[in-house]
Amino acid sequence: MSNPHYPNPGVPPQPYYSQPPRKRKVWPWVLGGFVLAVLVLFGGCAALLTSAAEEVAQNEQTRSSAAPAGTEVRDGKFGFTVTAVDPPVRTVGDNEFLQQTAQGEFILVSVDVTNTSDVAQHYFGSDQKLIDDQGREYANDTAAELNFNDQLSAAINPGNNVSMVLVFDVPPGTVPAAVEFHDSAFSNGARVALK
Repeated sequence: MSNPHYPNPGVPPQPYYSQPPRKRKVWPWVLGGFVLAVLVLFGGCAALLTSAAEEVAQNEQTRSSAAPAGTEVRDGKFGFTVTAVDPPVRTVGDNEFLQQTAQGEFILVSVDVTNTSDVAQHYFGSDQKLIDDQGREYANDTAAELNFNDQLSAAINPGNNVSMVLVFDVPPGTVPAAVEFHDSAFSNGARVALK
């Protein structure tokens, strides 16, 4: 009868030790995780950039298409309606302290601004732009605007409207094509054709 502790006669017994577990290499897993993270990050950035590019293109298309003169356009919480465009003038104002002389000539655009939201909103004339027939943008001259408006900004309650005059200093002979209205400095804007 053989001894279970000596399975092979003539071979001395070996002490029983458990084999240590084989060490697994960690670096392939770390490298794989890093590569996966980079791919996910790159894919997310690519999707974000594509989405942003599509939104910019859509906003630019919206901005470049102008509503007919006399119609209300909306941007954010405001509705804007152009009521008049005056012929160009060189100087504005009767008050000697507020009177302004244009570098070129002033184009005056009268507009009604309506708060279309359900809370009070602040309108700023400095957010509005004039676009000429060559696509150039002009800022509102707020110093000259003081000759027509009591204030440069107005708090407008829901449903109320105010009449404002925008003043743009442009080179002589400039042909105004549109006004781009904004409810804030960061809004997309909405255009109204002036011709």
